[in-house]
Amino acid sequence: MSNVLRFRIELLEISPPVWRRIEVPDDYSFWDLHVAIQDAMGWKDSHLHAFEVIDTIEIGIPDPDGETTVIAGWKLKLRKHFKSPGDKLVYEYDFGDSWRHSVLLEAVSLAEPGSQYPQCLEGARKCPPEDCGGPPGFEDFLGVISDPNHVEYKDTLRWCGGSFDAEEFDPKAVRFDDPTERLKTVL
Repeated sequence: MSNVLRFRIELLEISPPVWRRIEVPDDYSFWDLHVAIQDAMGWKDSHLHAFEVIDTIEIGIPDPDGETTVIAGWKLKLRKHFKSPGDKLVYEYDFGDSWRHSVLLEAVSLAEPGSQYPQCLEGARKCPPEDCGGPPGFEDFLGVISDPNHVEYKDTLRWCGGSFDAEEFDPKAVRFDDPTERLKTVL
């Protein structure tokens, strides 16, 4: 039986916080964790990402012309970095909007017999819509959709699909994709 890593993922610079608590197998790679974060948060995985290890090294999708060294996320197992509760790093999604997430290892435990991993245990608040402009843009977005008299109200609601309830989140509704299948679309 393998171990399970329990993480708290919190979107930084957003108040009140948008966060998720997920469990993944400890034999997962950083790519696999990326996919699990995308699915748990509600992102669409349509932008680049990186796990920040130190200033000059990132884990993500290698860029041969980049200024930093990027280690392929599918080549590095989580257990090499996350060893003890309290270990953490920053995960950034969409370098334009700069959605930065705290990734904190809360616990390491044995997998529960019969349980499927990854799984989302709990969380709070709906993830911001893609391409809304990062934390400052999200704040503006929430202001616009809360004011039916705002000049951009109708267009903004149409842009986000007709409605947006920032307090909405149901961990039971989270569906996790197969990270191996998603990687095939990247390579």
